[in-house]
Amino acid sequence: MLHRRRPPVRLTLALVSVLFAVAVLGLGLLRAAIYSPAAVEDSRWSAAPIAVPTDGPVVAGKCGGVPLEATRQIRGFWLTTVMNIDFPSRPGLSEAQVKAEYDGWLDVAVAQHHNAIFVHVRPSGDAFWPSDYAPWSEWLTGKRDGKSPGWDPLAYMVQQAHARNLEFHAWFNPYRGTQPGPDGPGADFAKLAPGHPLLAHRDWAIAYPKGRTGRLYFDPGNPAARKFVEDAMLEAVGKYDIDGVHFDDFFYPYPEAGQDFPDGASYAKWGKGKSRADWRRANVDTLVREMNTRIKQLKPWVKFGISPFGIWRNKTTDPAGSDSKGLEAYDAIYADTRKWVREGWLDYIVPQLYWNIGFAKADYAKLLPWWVNLVKGSKVQLWIGQADYRVGEKGAWSNPAELGRHLALDEKAGVQGEVHFSAKSVRTNRLGSVKRYFDDHYAAPALVPVMKQLPAAPPGAPALTGAHRSGSLLKLDARAAEAGPEAASWALYRVSGGSASLVATGHTGAQVADPAPAAGRATYCLTGLDRSGNEGPASAPFSA
Repeated sequence: MLHRRRPPVRLTLALVSVLFAVAVLGLGLLRAAIYSPAAVEDSRWSAAPIAVPTDGPVVAGKCGGVPLEATRQIRGFWLTTVMNIDFPSRPGLSEAQVKAEYDGWLDVAVAQHHNAIFVHVRPSGDAFWPSDYAPWSEWLTGKRDGKSPGWDPLAYMVQQAHARNLEFHAWFNPYRGTQPGPDGPGADFAKLAPGHPLLAHRDWAIAYPKGRTGRLYFDPGNPAARKFVEDAMLEAVGKYDIDGVHFDDFFYPYPEAGQDFPDGASYAKWGKGKSRADWRRANVDTLVREMNTRIKQLKPWVKFGISPFGIWRNKTTDPAGSDSKGLEAYDAIYADTRKWVREGWLDYIVPQLYWNIGFAKADYAKLLPWWVNLVKGSKVQLWIGQADYRVGEKGAWSNPAELGRHLALDEKAGVQGEVHFSAKSVRTNRLGSVKRYFDDHYAAPALVPVMKQLPAAPPGAPALTGAHRSGSLLKLDARAAEAGPEAASWALYRVSGGSASLVATGHTGAQVADPAPAAGRATYCLTGLDRSGNEGPASAPFSA
């Protein structure tokens, strides 16, 4: 029943079989090009001050008198590790093989003008880093013995993403303790890795559902279990230079026909007179609120976001709900996504709108405005989860233009980003769909949208000092600003007509270059950005 290589389809919301498939896979989330990266030369970007050229004024937001133009938009994909759906291609690969595969995924992201990657680092009570709170992931090591592979994958993944100027969002499943058998240990304590925390704290464990598809969960209603899973995730925040903490839609499990999540003992102890449903929602609310607070206390610049199921409630149930007829996250999985936005507990939200335009139960064109209206006036940015994995299905998804239609609606509505499920589907480019939306929407690079609630330290104006051709590239020599905060990245603009358009970005330390220079001479300006995407003033114009 379980397909190891393809995530489950979440389109027929009313069907128990689909919900079952979703629950088994442990995924809530799905661009492609053959890409050969150019060789990276030693950096020409340093902190040494130089004399600023006098061939133009230094004006914030302008290059030689014309405005700078750059799209501000998150673009990324989910890189799924559970059951090796995307990465690693199989468990038990060598360090060199895992690194090579990961670098290949980053190459896909760069080729597609993405600026973020969302990597599954805690699929189900395990870890892709040396953790004091969780055993090593069997999807990495190939063994359920808890033994170290001898290296630190998370440190490598963050470093390599940053080298390519990609934000790294660490994707966690908070409460999942195991995956179902036969691939995972299911609900069998005897099959857990040595040192698994649920062995020492069996009172934290809840088995659900019954039968061969059962798994273990950390009890969301047990305060000690909740504190432990928070600490386990915050360990990664403290130890690694990640840019975001990311959850998908798995808190309480999706419902199984005829079964209820067996949390009666903790409800009796901590329910405090609430209805079971209100108590469960309050437990999830507490996790979200506390994680937001604790992340910002630890590292104020780290973003916190969740990718929930695409329907909060239907308006037939609640007048505040969306024009839809599908499963309701508020009632079925106790996720009050609307409250999280209204309370400002998130920096971004990525609803999984995995349905086509015109789908009767959940029409993309009707759900999108509901989410746009929800975030209006809040600090929470709206990014949309896109179902690249569905391309090629019968009906609307057999049209390779469907995803492009979604992105066109997003742009019109002012959505600030998209995340695509998943990496494999992006790379596969089924029916040429990815190439279509790349050409129409992602052909130029984009800067990440600024979040005003995060720390800001825009750097001073850098300087362009020279240029030379190297194959198809035009490489530019640059120096950082003489004073002020250090830049985390740079943005290169080229004047064309009445504006200067963004043509390339890079992490500080990477060669500044125009990858596709125009014929003849052109005028360029360079800016520096802090790690939150706040942009400093432009360099003096430089003709090359």
